[in-house]
Order: sequence, then structure tokens, then C-alpha cells
Amino acid sequence: MSSLNLHWCSLRLFPLVLPLVSCENRPATSPISKMKCSNEGIGRHFNRYGPQAQMNVHLKGRDLLTLQNYTADELKYLLWMAADLKQRIKCKGEYLPLMQGKSLAMIFEKRSTRTRLSAETGTSEHWHSQILYEMAYCEVLSSMTNAILARVHKHNDLHLMKKQATIPIINGLSDLHHPLQILADYLTLQEHYGGLNGLTITWIGDGNNVLHSIMTSAAKLGIHLRIATPKGFEPDLKITKITEQFSSEYGTKLLLTTDPLEAADGANVLVTDTWISMGQEEEKKERLKAFQGYQITMQTAKSAASNWTFLHCLPRKPEEVDDEVFYSPRSLVFQEAENRKWTIMVRKEDSSS
Repeated sequence: MSSLNLHWCSLRLFPLVLPLVSCENRPATSPISKMKCSNEGIGRHFNRYGPQAQMNVHLKGRDLLTLQNYTADELKYLLWMAADLKQRIKCKGEYLPLMQGKSLAMIFEKRSTRTRLSAETGTSEHWHSQILYEMAYCEVLSSMTNAILARVHKHNDLHLMKKQATIPIINGLSDLHHPLQILADYLTLQEHYGGLNGLTITWIGDGNNVLHSIMTSAAKLGIHLRIATPKGFEPDLKITKITEQFSSEYGTKLLLTTDPLEAADGANVLVTDTWISMGQEEEKKERLKAFQGYQITMQTAKSAASNWTFLHCLPRKPEEVDDEVFYSPRSLVFQEAENRKWTIMVRKEDSSS
């Protein structure tokens, strides 16, 4: 294995350090105080997709680098399984040794809280072990573990790892895609609305990796998409063309604009993300100027549908969404964060079993 190839599996390991967070200033109506386990809403959409046995889905050994090459049935199956696991383990207290004797290798080139925490808790409870590597050959990881979860700077690194590894590669985040986040978003919306078909998602913010994962999957689930980004911060052109093809194929509506209020019109879901991703700190001044007027507020939501909700993958900054929206009953952000655990669990299980 050449030194060049070694680089792709020799990624820096960041320690998991959780910052101390004060809840003293959190409003009494904060959604975190309303989170509870309930059978209502969890699983009521299953019949719409049909029972698991009737789905022609085979995911054993499949990588998850992007949602682009996953079919509608495969996406629905993953969400079906994630909701089922959540109901059985969290709500019913069942013990499911899903992957007893299996191991997951986790590589973090970029620091992580929710991805790493969800992977570690989901793995430790229902897998045999999780192993974090600072340096490793992909071939070696393939011989000793059952899957690799990697959080990397460049998406192409995942493709290079895929060529070297003989076990599934799961994208924990790259510069182009963040598929695990969007599966959690979809699970959250299914729980809240009872289904996804016919919903309208509005994205207001940067044309980044999170948006790309929505764009390459929404139409397959019958979701209409409205996107507002400032000039110069549009989504990737190739991904935009793929999204247009999917929208035409599945009969969904697609809007790309620079006007946040136009994008919010009729939206069931308002979504944003950080304006300054890791590695873009030097662009902070330029980006804050470019994104003026893109903060999501109650004024933004005035033209949205009457049942609108709000999502943000966290961490959130006040310039992206104000406190009134972020801590309102409309905000599903903490439920969304928890669902990272259930979607990552089902993806690991299906990749290896």
C-alpha cells in the first residue's frame, strides 16, 4: 500500500469533549422539556410503506457515502427500521443484541459531537464494541472489524477508502454530503407528520453538504423542495442537475431562489444550518455579510404552512435562527438530534448483517 493511499486511512482522532452547557436561560417552552417517549406517532406510518418483509431491499455490505444511489424503497426501509428500533428499545425497553460479536471502526478527521455520541451510544448498547483509530490501514481495519464510519474533510477520501476496504464504509460527514443527518431529519418528520409524501421542505442558508443530502433524496420520498441561498453560495451545480432530474422523475416541485421569504411560502418545514462550517473560519466576515436577511424568524414563518416546523442539525448560532423560533414548540431540533442515534444504528446493522 503506497504512502499516498495510507493517508486516506490515517486520519486525525479528536477526543470527545462535551462542553458544559447551562440550561438556566432556556425558555420554559423549550422543546427539550417536551421530549418524551410515546407510541403515538412512532410507527403509525409503517402500513403506508408496507411491512418490512414485503420490501425488496438488500443492503448487506452496502456503503453509505451518499443518499443519491439509494432507491425510494431503500430509504423507506431504513426509516421503517429506525422507527421500529426506537419504539422497541426506547419505548418498550426491549434488549436487542442486534450485532453481538461485531465491531465498528470509527475514524474522525474532523471533530464531532452528535455523530460520535450517537455512534458510540448506539454501538456500545447493541454491538460488541466500537474502536477509534488515529492511524490504520483500511485493509487492516477490514480484517478485524465489520464496518468503518469515517468523518472526513474531502468526499473523495471516502471513495479511496471504499476501494481499499472490503467492509462497508459509512459517511459520518464529508464536504459534499451528510447522509446520516438527513436520515435523522426524515425520521423526525415522519414521527411528527405521520409521513413524508407531499411535505414541502424549505432550506434557507448555505448550499452545503447537509443541503446536498436533502437534494439527492427528497424527491424519492415525495417531498417538494424550496431552496434559498445567497448569490455565490448556491449548492453544487452537478448535484443541482441531479436534483432536477429526480424532481422530474418523481413528480415533485423544486424551487431555487435567493429570496428567503419566497422560499418559505407554503413550507411545512423550515431548515437551516451553520453559515460557517469547519474550515471556513477565515471566511466568517464575508459570510456574515452575504447571509444578512437569511436568519429564520417568526416573520419568515408567516408565509409558511399553518403546521410548519423547524429543523437545525446543530450547533446553532443566533444569527442563523432567533431564540423565538429555536426554542418554540415548532422546533424539533432536540428530537432531531436524538434520532441520529436510531438512524445510525439501523445503517450499521444493515451494512453488516
